[in-house]
Amino acid sequence: MIEILSTGAVNSVQDLGRTGYLDAGVGRSGAMDLPALEVANLLAGNDRHAAGIEIALFPFRLRFERDTVFAFAGADCPARIGDREVPGWWAMNAVAGDVLTLGLPRSGARAVLAFQGGIDVPLVLGSRATDLKSAFGGLEGRGLNRGDRLSLVDGPRKRLKMEAGFGADPTGLRGPAIGKDDPVVMRVLPSAEYDTFTAEAIDHFTQAEWSITNDANRMGYRLSGPDLQLTRKLELFSHGIMPGTVQVPPNGQPIIQLAEANTCGGYPKIANVIEADLWKLAQAPVGARLRFEMTDRDTAVAALAKERAFMTDLAAAASLMRGWM
Repeated sequence: MIEILSTGAVNSVQDLGRTGYLDAGVGRSGAMDLPALEVANLLAGNDRHAAGIEIALFPFRLRFERDTVFAFAGADCPARIGDREVPGWWAMNAVAGDVLTLGLPRSGARAVLAFQGGIDVPLVLGSRATDLKSAFGGLEGRGLNRGDRLSLVDGPRKRLKMEAGFGADPTGLRGPAIGKDDPVVMRVLPSAEYDTFTAEAIDHFTQAEWSITNDANRMGYRLSGPDLQLTRKLELFSHGIMPGTVQVPPNGQPIIQLAEANTCGGYPKIANVIEADLWKLAQAPVGARLRFEMTDRDTAVAALAKERAFMTDLAAAASLMRGWM
């Protein structure tokens, strides 16, 4: 059991999301930074689909009410358990009564926490993820409040032999850290209505820098930059969209759909962010600058294959390092 001591309303229980229900109007939800949660689960000795906590508002504090193992990944934020510092991308023992505190990120925007066994909330359509937009899943379909107590899935209580814990180097997954003054480069594929945008709009889309506006949440980010115009007026029926879809409404300012994206929409689609780069958006705060870089399907598939290979290697290494006692 863990108790939430300090939190924000958008911090929530998340797993890797629910799939297979887009045709029924149910979006994916799940963690915004899926690879970070998967890494945290592997470090904690969990199945990759176990539920953890996504934190987007800081400071965040919780108290452990039983001995357990936890892992922390995602944003680079100061973390302490008692008087001990917790490095990023790290697994560590906790004992009953310990208080874990995550401070304001130095870089990035979202941290994730995984706990041995995973958080025990009801499965809804095969997932424990919270859909904040539709108010179901997770803990009563809502974000976390101070005083909430979350159970962990029952199972053998094991401890790491290494009291200092162990961790993973995320550069093999993410490459070098992005500088605070550098734009975040997102690789994209052309989408269905790409050819109906003017040549000038295409140039603007791939050469200009775009700012994430205050209108940014788990549903999507609205961007600010040059107007993107069509070669002709389009009247489209609502059609399928998914996380990563870049739509352009009549005002010419793009919207990137994210974890709680609607399952359909009628705005023209200029591009889709490749799946392997969606984590970058999760870690891009309001005001961050983006650049779009056109790529091809082979590159997108290779990027996912690299991610899966990293996870496979990490699972094997973590199994050796844990040394349960």
